[in-house]
Parts: sequence; structure tokens; C-alpha cells
Amino acid sequence: MRLTPHQIDEFNALGYLFFPEIFNPAEVAVLKKAATAVYAEQREEVWRESSGAARTAFAAHTYNECFRRLGAHPRLIHPVMSLLEGPVYIHQYKVNAKAAFEGDVWQWHQDYGTWARDDRMPEPRAMNIAVFVDDVTAANGPLLLIPGSHKQGVIAAGHDLETTSYPLWTLDRETVVQLYEQGGCVAPTGNAGSVLMFSSLLVHASPPNISPMDRTIVYLSLCHIDNHIQQFKRPEWIAHRDFTAIEPLADDALMDLEA
Repeated sequence: MRLTPHQIDEFNALGYLFFPEIFNPAEVAVLKKAATAVYAEQREEVWRESSGAARTAFAAHTYNECFRRLGAHPRLIHPVMSLLEGPVYIHQYKVNAKAAFEGDVWQWHQDYGTWARDDRMPEPRAMNIAVFVDDVTAANGPLLLIPGSHKQGVIAAGHDLETTSYPLWTLDRETVVQLYEQGGCVAPTGNAGSVLMFSSLLVHASPPNISPMDRTIVYLSLCHIDNHIQQFKRPEWIAHRDFTAIEPLADDALMDLEA
């Protein structure tokens, strides 16, 4: 998947791009089976809500073959390489769950804010590309984005260690209101297999999922290999230390895995 000049301009203006149904139903079925498998594992990389429901499975590409292949899928890697102008490595890999009735909030934040403060990533030459494993609707905790907020640079934030099971550098309400007044707020929704790509500086959040529908999204956080992190205080399975450039696999990389 290659980006057009129009798509590049749109990304620069808004800070994100949305691609409906990039992965077909057979590929989605493989991803759903893999997500169920990693959430069932009892290991330190799998974080849970206070209810015990899975919240996120870190570094799933290191212990699940399906997610290893997804982490080098050309439909994900090529557009990011285009925008970051060169080879990339996986800084972070998450299979985020928003279990029906149980999925908790992710507060307003910028990913690069955390990567700069906790990992000393030199520049925001990194971004997220997310694969919808379930249908994402207005009801089941979609990602909320503030368009254009990536143009503000790194925004002052506080370290929230209490709201959820995962510590995060979060923005206060006044800042979010100011950004909203400038750019509004959108919630990209779509069928399973859709893909969302957004800047590491884009302000985003997601509400709790109190619907009866699960919402699983796989996030690849990719960074230019020349911009790798300089500080290693977080576990390697949260902030990776292998800066090897990803070699994209064949386009049918998921198709010989059983659903």
C-alpha cells in the first residue's frame, strides 16, 4: 500500500489517515484467533483491568507468530516508511482490548510525550498504525482524535499513575478544551480490517466500553531507525531495544495461518 500525494498532504494537515477494510475477513479471522490466544496467556506482558479482563498485550509479536507477521506486513510498513522517509523499527507493539462491559478509559495524551520523557526518543519521527480486529463503532470505545493537534509539539503533561492499570503522561482538561476549540474531535469508526495511522504527537484518548461488543485494536508504534530511544528504564517488552529495520514480508503473509 503506497500513499498518494493527496494522502500525504491530508496526514500533514490532520495528523492521521483512515483506510477502510485493508485486511479481508479471512485475515481478520486469523487476527481474532491470535488475540484470544495472547489474552489467555498468564505472562507479565499481558496487563489486565481491575476486573481481570485483558487490557493490553505488549510485545505480542515476540511470542505469537500471527502478530510477528503482522508486525512486518507491507500494508502497514510501507506507508509509515513513506511518511518517516526511511526504514523503521518497532518501538512498541500492543494488542489493546476493550472488553465488552469491562474496557476502561485511556486518558488524553500524546504518545511521543511518553516516549520522549520515559524513553528519551530524540524526535517525534515515529507514529502509530492501528489495525481494527473488531468492528469499531460509536458505542464500543472508539479512539478519539483531535485533528491538527500534532502541530502543537510536545504539550505539558502530568504523570498519571492512578487512573488505570497503565501509567501515562496525560493532558489536563483545560488543555484538551483549548485543543478541541481549535481542531474539534473525531472518532474514526469502521469494520474489522480497517487501519488507522496517526502521528505520535496527535492528542488522543478513548472512553470506556460499556457496550456488549468487544473492541480489539492492534497498535504498531514504529520509529525511524536513526531516531531510536536513548534511555532504557522501562522493560524491554514495553520499549523495545532491537533497532533493526523491519523487512516487509509478502502481502499474503497472514494467509497460511489457520483461523
